[in-house]
Amino acid sequence: MRWLTAGESHGPGLTLIMEGLPAGCEISITGIDRMLSRRQQGYGRGARMKIERDRVQVISGLRAGRTLGSPLSLFISNLDYENWRDVMDPLEPPKADRRLLCPRPGHADLAGGYKYGLTDLRDIAERASARETATRVAVGAVALQLLTSLDVCIRSRVTAIGTVNDASQEWHEDAIDASPVRCGDAGTTTRMLEAIDEALSAGDSLGGSFQVRVDGLPPGIGSVMHWDQRLDGRIAQALMSIPGIKAVELGEAIRQSQLPGSQAHDQIVWKDGPCRLSNLAGGIEGGMSNGEALVVTAYMKPIPSIGVPQQSYHWLTLEPAAASRERADACAVPAASIVGEAMVAIVLLEALLQQLGGDRWEQVQERWQRLTEGIGR
Repeated sequence: MRWLTAGESHGPGLTLIMEGLPAGCEISITGIDRMLSRRQQGYGRGARMKIERDRVQVISGLRAGRTLGSPLSLFISNLDYENWRDVMDPLEPPKADRRLLCPRPGHADLAGGYKYGLTDLRDIAERASARETATRVAVGAVALQLLTSLDVCIRSRVTAIGTVNDASQEWHEDAIDASPVRCGDAGTTTRMLEAIDEALSAGDSLGGSFQVRVDGLPPGIGSVMHWDQRLDGRIAQALMSIPGIKAVELGEAIRQSQLPGSQAHDQIVWKDGPCRLSNLAGGIEGGMSNGEALVVTAYMKPIPSIGVPQQSYHWLTLEPAAASRERADACAVPAASIVGEAMVAIVLLEALLQQLGGDRWEQVQERWQRLTEGIGR
């Protein structure tokens, strides 16, 4: 399976193409739209989320709600494009001057400006924008639907915002979904909201961390044979590609690195199937799933577009100047957790289709059943 996205933050819209989906997969467009809505929620989001109402339009690859085996292409309109048409028209020269000329710390502006020889840094900022993650969530929503039909469950939760940490290990899904910061603990949620309010009042922003958990994977998904097929490496790369994510931890890797070897590994027992007495490894050993819950934590830096002036220079005159400021969120960790769910789902579906093969979804289901028969899950 391969997938590709296209589109600019304030352009007409976002396009995605998925190739390699077997024929006969039942896809719910309502389910994709619901996932897109989840990405737009969360306390601390900016004004852009009050404008956009993300919905997918099917361009190709489906008939009567089922995949044809041909590329699936979807389109998400940017409603904010109407406010930017004079700037972002794909064919006409800009009629309004909204050039981005003072590179922003923490963004792709400076590096992209040099790489592509730009005179207006908006050309790189539009593509580097986290708006692109809407397409990833749509791809991930398709992957989640297919994985769910195989009884693979993927969930996420926010584990920290700023210095406020959720120390609990409980996964209360209703409480997580009801929380405006996607934290299942009520007291921690309150402290997180207070921290975001404090940052907002100071014209600042906060980062944090989120966790993705996968249940229902049998041992052996992934490969030890080649470096680029190791499941942990593929998941880490996918999560690190999300704008703002600066670190990824499998299981309890930080704690594991501090333990002696005699305490650092998950003891194996047999209870109607192989299982472990702990899960420090986060469900992956040797680049393959080991049958335990796959648990991964991603760490997100604060949004760099903030009200507090940041030092920079004018791109054309080279004179000192404050960095340009674009509309942004005060905290996007809850939204990023949904993107994280999507990216993990995409990696797992890619790995499964690569391992199981099949031109028809029923072939994939039959091979999955044979794979999981007799294994304690």
